[in-house]
Amino acid sequence: MYKYIIKRILIAIPVLIGITIIDYAIMCMAGSPLEMLQGPRISEAAVEAKKVALGLDKPFYIQYFVWLGQLLHGDMGYSIKSYQPVSEMIASHLGPTLLLMGVSLVVSLLLAVPAGIYSAIHQYEKGDYAVVTMSFLGSSIPGFFLSLLLIYIFTVKLGWLPSSGMTTLGAGGGFLDVAKHMVMPVIVLSFSMAGSNIRYIRSAVLEILQQDYLRTARAKGIGHFRVINKHALRNALVPIVTVIGMEIPTLFGGAVIIEQVFSWPGLGLMTMSAITSRDYPVIMGVCLLSAVVVLVANLVTDILYAFVDPTIQLD
Repeated sequence: MYKYIIKRILIAIPVLIGITIIDYAIMCMAGSPLEMLQGPRISEAAVEAKKVALGLDKPFYIQYFVWLGQLLHGDMGYSIKSYQPVSEMIASHLGPTLLLMGVSLVVSLLLAVPAGIYSAIHQYEKGDYAVVTMSFLGSSIPGFFLSLLLIYIFTVKLGWLPSSGMTTLGAGGGFLDVAKHMVMPVIVLSFSMAGSNIRYIRSAVLEILQQDYLRTARAKGIGHFRVINKHALRNALVPIVTVIGMEIPTLFGGAVIIEQVFSWPGLGLMTMSAITSRDYPVIMGVCLLSAVVVLVANLVTDILYAFVDPTIQLD
């Protein structure tokens, strides 16, 4: 196990470097952040001086190696827009994003696992059709559309829930206040994830239910609850763990749009602001963090395979 983990970490290093090179090249082709400064009140000489000061007069590969050298020394650079250290900006916005992602992931699993098992057990019954229909709706409705719909119903019409921010200004930001602001973003993210997860869990449990050893367990008189929850679900966990591992990067990317819609003060809102202002150091910091999240999620998923199914050997 330890050799496998070390091997995967060593493989991840060139992958991360490749991702950062591609990201940096795409950003340089998209344009310079100095284009935002150009105007009648700013002279060409001032723009050129700013370009030299930021090192943007050099080719993109030189700029990349300068950024990479700073990164190896623990320095992710400074924001071109706010002049704050990128590492501090990411650290200050990471907490709200992890809170939103964690709660959404837990809620989606609490919805998807029981619903998927129920749908598999009651195949081709009314309950099965209802669950499958809801799963298709969850996976097909765009997150931004559902967000606007919830805002219109619960904020504009009913006035029950706040539509933006993480806390109410001047309210102190207690647990109930934060929870109230989280309701709609969590519903949007968890509903989308649960919609796709239900179908995977249903198909995995259906495949296991047709195995001979489950028929033998029923023939021995083992209760229906134990057959489903101890034997069937345990053996269906491998594809379920795979789905969860794939959902974490998707959730990290989907949170960018949802945070923008609900003005949630996380990495998504900061990323969109950096993209619109072409803030290279911030964008590179977020891209690096996203790549690390994807690689770590894949590594954790592979490790969980060995705990879920002891017959799996990681070499």
